[in-house]
Amino acid sequence: MKIISVIHQKGGVGKSTLTFNIACNLKDSANVEIVDMDYQGSLLKIRGISDVPIHTADKLDELIKKDLDFLFIDTPPYLSENLPKLIKMSDAIIIPTKAGFFDFLAIESTIDLIKQTGGEDKSMIVFNMVKPNTTLTSEIKEKLTEYEIKVADTKVSDLVAITRSGLVNGVEDSENAQNQINELTEEIINFSFKMN
Repeated sequence: MKIISVIHQKGGVGKSTLTFNIACNLKDSANVEIVDMDYQGSLLKIRGISDVPIHTADKLDELIKKDLDFLFIDTPPYLSENLPKLIKMSDAIIIPTKAGFFDFLAIESTIDLIKQTGGEDKSMIVFNMVKPNTTLTSEIKEKLTEYEIKVADTKVSDLVAITRSGLVNGVEDSENAQNQINELTEEIINFSFKMN
């Protein structure tokens, strides 16, 4: 089983949406489930209509023993006491970020915690909710190089199909959104296997 945690201390960077879409993208070819550790419980609110099983945080230890291909963990938008444990147990850590100045500032404490726990080599920053025709992404990407954390080649655009994906179990109704999620899924899965 590959455990993939989606972590960022700042809220509103699309952790839950990204977690859900990647898991949905794998559901037909792999045994995949999600743990929603965010106290807001965004993903738990849609588990009744989700094609991917979504569980509460108290099920984590039980799920780790299950015969799954992938377990995705959606984390809270602040540095909880559970994060060091999650970082250590994860095969890959995804850090979604918007290409904004305040997002760049907020990512520093997330990366510091990951480095303190020895998880930097298995971490990857993903630009998410990217606005069209912006140069900010390349400027922020350049600044991120000082952290020595891999930055995903795939960037996920700020698309309506992605925003509403929780209502329709993925982004299949949008070719552009589906292509981006396909590329990111492949990149994340390849990365998670390289780490072990």
